[in-house]
Amino acid sequence: MTIPVSLIEEATGWRRELHALPELGYQEHQTSHRVAEQLRAFGLQVHTGLAGTGVVGTLENGPGPSIGFRADMDALPITERGEPAWRSTRPGVMHACGHDGHTAMLLAAAKHLSQTRQFSGTLHFVFQPAEENLGGARKMVAEGLFTLFPMEAIYGMHNWPGLPAGHIAVNSGAMMASLDAFEITLRGRSCHAAMPENGADPVVAAAQLILALQTIPSRRLSPLASAVVSITQINGGEAINVIPENVVLRGTLRCLQADVRSKVRKMIDEFVTTFTAPLGIEGSIEYLTDYPVTKNNAAEALKVRDCALGLLPAEQVHWEVSPSMASEDFACMLEACPGAYFWLGADGETPSRPLHNAHYDFNDQLIGKGIAFWSALAEQLLPRR
Repeated sequence: MTIPVSLIEEATGWRRELHALPELGYQEHQTSHRVAEQLRAFGLQVHTGLAGTGVVGTLENGPGPSIGFRADMDALPITERGEPAWRSTRPGVMHACGHDGHTAMLLAAAKHLSQTRQFSGTLHFVFQPAEENLGGARKMVAEGLFTLFPMEAIYGMHNWPGLPAGHIAVNSGAMMASLDAFEITLRGRSCHAAMPENGADPVVAAAQLILALQTIPSRRLSPLASAVVSITQINGGEAINVIPENVVLRGTLRCLQADVRSKVRKMIDEFVTTFTAPLGIEGSIEYLTDYPVTKNNAAEALKVRDCALGLLPAEQVHWEVSPSMASEDFACMLEACPGAYFWLGADGETPSRPLHNAHYDFNDQLIGKGIAFWSALAEQLLPRR
């Protein structure tokens, strides 16, 4: 499929504009306004306000099924360290995951399809807020995404460092792990650091608990099960000579199988409440975020693969790849509607910086490829009658 060079250049401009003006989850007011403005200019019906800053643009072209394409819009609370001309102008906020590129590619696909109309049916272009740990997809679903915009299937794309630029990777099942973000509170009894016998030390309990939790994936599960338990924050103490009253640990659990997830969550709960008790510490846990496994429907995944094979050489289409232990709230949309999530390779002549890296920048060489793939997928799924 040939995409006009002028459209690729226009989309590149949009991408860089978005990169310079990043907005955090549920704060994408300027981004949302810009997206809605463009969709209206393309002649689409536009619905705003879903999940606060979400936007849905609808393009109807004759009878046929209805399908959805989704892009995420939010940035991350990271200070950009790279020096592109379109560097973030907002201190402490940057597009370190490529959502600026995802938004620009889907916008451009909407424009191209509104002009060519080589399909029969209805396309919903879903621009989602708050993908990064805030559950924007779940909120869109809860506020009626699939009731207001009935769809036979929904599809999501993410750029993927580690895969050559323009390659497509998709699985018939799991693509990304589930996510449980948690906060553990260890309540002890403070005392002078020179007289620990007069208190109950939550710092020592925290140290032992962190190590004990690592035995869950290494010793309590089959090596064939997939689970990662990571403690990423430790907070406690105020004075150097005082054993603190409380220590708070935060971290994540990620799994690729629902039964493993349930089993490990139960083990973590037991460790927190029983492992610390002999140390005189009361432990409790609160789960802050939970996303299911990002699991594709086999039929929809095959459609993505077939579309990729129609555009690319077979060696550039990767089927049944190793899933990532990272997580994606598009999983919440896939729980409510059949669909598929796939990766678009991001590595050019030199490897891309990792996602969420302060030097990351979306590879603009992908923009034409992404527009072409979305457009081809629409035409394949909604053939003209």
